[in-house]
Amino acid sequence: MAVIWSKQAQDHSYEVRQAGNSIRLYKDGVFHTQWNPQRPLSNGVWDLLFLPSLFLPAESVQRVLVLGVGGGAVINQFRHLLAPEHITGVELDPLHLKIAKQHFSVAHDSVQLHCADAIKWLSDYRGEAFDLIVEDLFTERDGEPQRVVTADHKWFSLLLSNLRPGGALVINFEDLQQMRQSGAAYLAAIGGKPDIRYHFNQPTYGNSVCAFLSSPVQPATLRHRLTEVLASYPECRVSGQKFRLRRVVP
Repeated sequence: MAVIWSKQAQDHSYEVRQAGNSIRLYKDGVFHTQWNPQRPLSNGVWDLLFLPSLFLPAESVQRVLVLGVGGGAVINQFRHLLAPEHITGVELDPLHLKIAKQHFSVAHDSVQLHCADAIKWLSDYRGEAFDLIVEDLFTERDGEPQRVVTADHKWFSLLLSNLRPGGALVINFEDLQQMRQSGAAYLAAIGGKPDIRYHFNQPTYGNSVCAFLSSPVQPATLRHRLTEVLASYPECRVSGQKFRLRRVVP
């Protein structure tokens, strides 16, 4: 694996490495992002942030918000596999945005990137609601990724207020326990509306990704759509998609 770019800035080390056709971002030794245009789904944790979108009809996912861009792998997945009209990405680290543009080919007419604190940005946002919101707000502590915002009632209320009716919210949690602990806050935020949550995880990662949905869905629909999406990417089909999916119950 070759290091093709590196930088030390404000006590943080950044490296972009190339392994075959894959580009990888490391920050302080933590593996952040991988992108291979020939294999857009590579069984990484970022795949779990994309997969819930397949619960929704493709034509209904036209406005996507990604909070926490990193290297931009998830943005590239949406752009290549779903092609929504507009993707907004918010990232606090300016070097992450620079890397996403220069090394991960995130720059595109359909993509608008903001260098800002995602919590403040969303609090100040007064624009059109989104069809899909992906919240992946992590930092590093002692070489380990750590969430930067607690998924409490206030945070859920803010996220859901910027989501169109029928849309989906996707949040990346550190582990299953943290995801389950968020349940009470989510139920309080939605009031008496239907509780439709699905848990995604991947055998080699400890993260738990939760999709919060407003309408009933069928896992078989997601898996069927995934088969269709991957039809153009033989390398993805060969490797298989090793993820687990199950309904979350209170």
